[in-house]
Amino acid sequence: MKAPLKWLKDYVDIDIPYRELAYKLTLAGLEVSDIKVIGGSWDNVVVGQITAVNPHPNADRLRLATVDLGQKQMTVVCGAPNLAVGDKIAFAAVGAKLLDGHTGQLTELKPAKIRGVASEGMVCSEKELGISDNHEGILVLPPDLEVGKALSDYLADIIFDIDITPNRADCLSIMGIAREVAAITGKEFRLPDLSYKESGKEIGSYAAVEIKAPDLCPRYCASVIDGIKIGPSPKWMQDRLLACGMRPISNIVDVTNYVMLEFGQPLHAFDYREIRGKKIIVRRAAEGEVMYTLDQVERKFSSDHLMIADAERAVAVAGIMGGLSSEVTPGTTVILLESANFNQAVIHKGSLNLKLSSEASTRFEKGLNPELALIALKRATQLMADLGGGSVAKGLIDVYPGKTEKKPVAISSSDTARLLGMDIKNDEIRKYLESLGLKCNPDAATGKILVEIPWWRNDIACTADLVEEVARVVGYDNIPTTTLSSSLPGGEGASMVTFRQEVRDILVACGFQEVITYPLTNLETLNKLSPDLNLTGPQPLAMANPMSRDLEFLRTSLRFGVLTVLARNQRNREENIRLFEMGKVFIPRAKDLPLENEMLCGLIDSVAPDAYWAGKAEMADFYSAKGAVEALLSRMGLQAVFQAGEDVTISPGKCAHIIVDGEKLGVIGEVHPRVRAGFDIQSPAFLFEIDMDKLKALCGGKQLIFKAVTKFPSTERDIALLIDIQVTYEKVAGIISGFPLVVGVRLFDLYAGEQIPAGKKSLAFRITYQAEDHTLTDEEVEAVQQKIVEKLAADFGAGLRS
Repeated sequence: MKAPLKWLKDYVDIDIPYRELAYKLTLAGLEVSDIKVIGGSWDNVVVGQITAVNPHPNADRLRLATVDLGQKQMTVVCGAPNLAVGDKIAFAAVGAKLLDGHTGQLTELKPAKIRGVASEGMVCSEKELGISDNHEGILVLPPDLEVGKALSDYLADIIFDIDITPNRADCLSIMGIAREVAAITGKEFRLPDLSYKESGKEIGSYAAVEIKAPDLCPRYCASVIDGIKIGPSPKWMQDRLLACGMRPISNIVDVTNYVMLEFGQPLHAFDYREIRGKKIIVRRAAEGEVMYTLDQVERKFSSDHLMIADAERAVAVAGIMGGLSSEVTPGTTVILLESANFNQAVIHKGSLNLKLSSEASTRFEKGLNPELALIALKRATQLMADLGGGSVAKGLIDVYPGKTEKKPVAISSSDTARLLGMDIKNDEIRKYLESLGLKCNPDAATGKILVEIPWWRNDIACTADLVEEVARVVGYDNIPTTTLSSSLPGGEGASMVTFRQEVRDILVACGFQEVITYPLTNLETLNKLSPDLNLTGPQPLAMANPMSRDLEFLRTSLRFGVLTVLARNQRNREENIRLFEMGKVFIPRAKDLPLENEMLCGLIDSVAPDAYWAGKAEMADFYSAKGAVEALLSRMGLQAVFQAGEDVTISPGKCAHIIVDGEKLGVIGEVHPRVRAGFDIQSPAFLFEIDMDKLKALCGGKQLIFKAVTKFPSTERDIALLIDIQVTYEKVAGIISGFPLVVGVRLFDLYAGEQIPAGKKSLAFRITYQAEDHTLTDEEVEAVQQKIVEKLAADFGAGLRS
């Protein structure tokens, strides 16, 4: 919200430096993000009056302007088309710093000879002074300005650009900001006069209003001004609109924009002649209803949109934009002026659906008080009558189905002590709140102050809100620093954020890089996760208003994201790629919000890095991914079992389920070749996916136990077994690990082929033995090793390989 300092001074006296004011506003919660100084470089620019205009002797398009500067007269060369004798203008002498009309750069004015005539000065345009982008002619000043006075005394201004928080819709207006200024500077706030003369016919003879959707339109007010003459608005109004970033159009349209900026209430002016049936109807749009809006676009509406209609057709989209059919034109003579209050949700949804945002919709979306509608209508009616020369109809239309009574909110010194840690007496609280325009009534029975919430403060609903207002006026920087009144509650275990960081650290240590992809995708991409391009399962949740066709649905899997990133990196000839992503997937549920599961998905590329001097690098495979999963789970104090399984994205026979404590935690395997082809991945890739919610739950019951490192040495024995080919490594390793003195089991060789009987395979293990209280003897180790061989022979028919 842009707020010119001169405009603010209409409602509150400001006698502190503008930078100090900006600082105070920021501390009060209205952050001043930028300050634009107009006239800061006008040191040598004064008010002059043109006394003569003569032709240039050597140029047809240039003229010589003689300018009276009070103490002297100067003649300068000028090419502006609107030079006129008697006009007051802005004259820049040599040394003035002006904006170059062509480059926009600040340059110092120097004496020049133009087509043989010396010119030591310049008659300035608005662009050269930095007031606006208008460079078509010189700036013509009001005739009452004193010749020779510095231009900055009249036109210089300071414009604050203020970031308004969503709850402070009242500060999307000059009046709202002025109230804040009055409160933080201790000055009195002044309301403008709203009175005007009613000299026309009764308003009932012009129009009537019917609200068919009272839940969406709590209040609709209107006035009628007859005999209007359309023309430009006065210079002072145009200057204020331009300073706030709005383009002047005409006196009538400019008044609606001016009052919206002044009070924060959007208004709309209809050409009364185009209102059929002398009736305004506020209703929902009919399905498929069409209308041309003011931007000359034909739009289609549904019952989700709120319309302003006459007896036959829609004439405006409520709170968003007017209709082309009832637009004010140069031939308009009667204005029906609308000032209404609309449901903020229907305006927000309609604006998004139509992709049509406006200054009006922005304010309605924040939530305006219905009481504001009538006040702003009176101000706009007054200005239209003054600037358009019309007569105002007697009375106003005011249909108010949503009228409610606001109950007072109580506050006392105990509330400020509890929430701010400050001992503020009731009298001081009352002074601070009244400076904001809140009416305070002491309640002798309870010792509290009952505060009546004014119409412009929709954000105040409870005692805590009032305490916040006190803090803002006192100044957040004046709140004392104290310790907490009690100790902090104990922790409730690791949150998902903390747990995610633990997982991230482990995987990064394993050589992985984290990626973050969009949670939105399309059906074509999701279907690529299936070899036959037809992914089964729940239908993904569609977005109501997607940004693009590629971002229509919430993801049901992280897989497509890491596969897409892998393909992109392969195209850039990256090697040894290890990726992972953690995030939510969204599983739809009938008549409920989607189930949001936290998942982990990792991916390893099989492409080996370039060989280094000591030998040839190895390509990654299934066991590389399995090793990463085992490392992750081991650091979490868990041990997994890998069981053969099936998954639509993974090649048959190359897929395993990750089982921990009998519960399926995830899946691991080689990406199906047709899935790889769908994502344009050139080489085999190995994927693992883990349910983070399940993993966190399993870790929650685990407590890591640290043991002292034994001072006694370990010893190793190798054993090679002939065993049936169906027997898995995990079953054999599980039995070996269960024997006393065994502290480690590692498979170092697997062989099947020549010299091995059909249906058999050779597994070679390295077993580590160690005792905590003594050094093992060969006899002790051999005794355990023999028992291991006997157990494996009994359970699996295994024998030692000779």
